[in-house]
Amino acid sequence: MREWLSIYLKGVFMGAADAVPGVSGGTIALITGIYERLVGAIAAFDPSVVADLPRAYDAEARGRIAAMLREMDVAFLLVLGTGIMTAIVGVTGAVASISDSSPAILFAFFFGLIAASAFVLWSEVRLDTGGEKAAAVVGLVVAFLLASESTAAAIPHSPPVLFVVGAIAICAMILPGVSGSFLLILFGQYIFMSDTLHAFIGEAVGVVRGGPLEPVVGPTVAVVSFVAGAAVGILSFARVVKWSLSNHREVTLTFLVALMVGALRLPVAKVVTAGGAWPMSRVTAVLLAAVAGVVSVLLVDYYTDDLDYVEEEPTATPAARND
Repeated sequence: MREWLSIYLKGVFMGAADAVPGVSGGTIALITGIYERLVGAIAAFDPSVVADLPRAYDAEARGRIAAMLREMDVAFLLVLGTGIMTAIVGVTGAVASISDSSPAILFAFFFGLIAASAFVLWSEVRLDTGGEKAAAVVGLVVAFLLASESTAAAIPHSPPVLFVVGAIAICAMILPGVSGSFLLILFGQYIFMSDTLHAFIGEAVGVVRGGPLEPVVGPTVAVVSFVAGAAVGILSFARVVKWSLSNHREVTLTFLVALMVGALRLPVAKVVTAGGAWPMSRVTAVLLAAVAGVVSVLLVDYYTDDLDYVEEEPTATPAARND
């Protein structure tokens, strides 16, 4: 029980990191010593077993499914995932509240987080080859264009878009240094998904208490689309990104850092265009929020300075790790 509580709390820390732009849940997994176990559990998924699901009545099919679930360390994933979701719900609730009352302070904090993350990763960037220079230019231009307020507002919140965004953002969970929430901001989905998640929870509670079903349909479709994309992403696309980091590390990191720098356009615009008067107290609060974001990332970097950005693919099975 003590071990499961420890895993749950580590999931809470990961979820809190995943819920704010600029901090990666993968980095927290490294700090807490579960990164290798997490990646190994995800990598153990065998797509061929999906064909056995309709044949679960067959003993051999059930045996293959059960073997894969054991290899995936599914109990560990469930407990960790519960902790992650607990923190995400709590943090995004606070974000949604601050977004309504003090958007300038919120996005100043996000600016500090993203800027500091780009600074921390800058030491990994190389601009020696044509490929690295091209990656920097492409990343900067793509992020700068996407980070326009008009562009972000133009990206729809349709189920297909949420599916794709979920598949991309989930990669941050297994890639230290990359923030999934940062990617959500880049695609103009962060505030929408925060609000939608809490609308879904509120309406679902209302249905359980005997309320109407109609209000929960919209939020349910959005949340399911995002979660489905995240499931596909973590089992497929995340491996592509990890391979890219393992085999083309400098080019990939250059592109990621360029994305972060280009994306700073959005939080700056959000702060500048925030309504209301700007007395000295508000200016001070905004500046302090930006500093707090910078300090948060630098502290995480300080305590992970001796950790490798890309880990080797684990080969041990969950049973061997437990031994």
